[in-house]
Amino acid sequence: MKFRMRPSRVLRKLRAGEIVYSFKINLYDIRVAQIAASFGFDCLWTCMEHVPNDHFVIETQVLAAKIYDVDLMCRVARGSYSDYIRPFEMDATGIMIPHVMSLEDAKNAVRMTRFHPIGRRAVDGGNADGAFCNMDFKEYLQEANKERFVVLQIEDPEPLDELEAIADLPGYDILLFGPGDFSHGIGDPGNMDNPLITKTREKIATVARKYGKYAGTVGTPSMRQQLIDMGYTFLNMGADVVGFSNYCHEVARACGIDTPNELPGQYGGKRE
Repeated sequence: MKFRMRPSRVLRKLRAGEIVYSFKINLYDIRVAQIAASFGFDCLWTCMEHVPNDHFVIETQVLAAKIYDVDLMCRVARGSYSDYIRPFEMDATGIMIPHVMSLEDAKNAVRMTRFHPIGRRAVDGGNADGAFCNMDFKEYLQEANKERFVVLQIEDPEPLDELEAIADLPGYDILLFGPGDFSHGIGDPGNMDNPLITKTREKIATVARKYGKYAGTVGTPSMRQQLIDMGYTFLNMGADVVGFSNYCHEVARACGIDTPNELPGQYGGKRE
């Protein structure tokens, strides 16, 4: 009986020159992941950097995505190698490492997340990604290197001086630009019209392609074609909390409600 690792939908499409669409899920309920996965997206993006998810939540989201042959990418918390590889061992198809600050930082990320001969990722094989010890050991290592993707997130000005060297580094797949934190890092929080953001967005797409990496970023559907023309092929185009909030706004307006409920104070009652 031969067991194989589930191939990555994201990598299959990127390698074929196609555009990949991702949808971010902040809410932990498995039904949110199921709904999003059913709509034809290629990837669900979940998070352990900013969102209070535990590993059980990630595991259920992986299962919800796999029902629809959708990849799940987990943005990990910065920390030890265990923080990086546990989503992989739960059979997440990709991980994103936030705030990569230097070439050395990128090298360390590759070392911790790729098996021999690329890196020194710790080996187990007794989890979902290795079919619970039912995959051939060497095939497990080979398929994990081939069918699981690593994303390095550039969202600060500091790594730009080494951007070409980071892009040239073997062992990862996607270089992803995060404009929100970048705006904060350059001292202009939230101003997406800052010329440096536009310039950096273009530079990351160009440099990623130059060195054989896929360029990824976030955006709105109205920006989709502009980003594609720029060279981006991994696009996150929405989030559950945004969609749910927009629907609540719409219903509230239709009901004539124009004032949000106030948050209670620490000990109840209205805040002064």
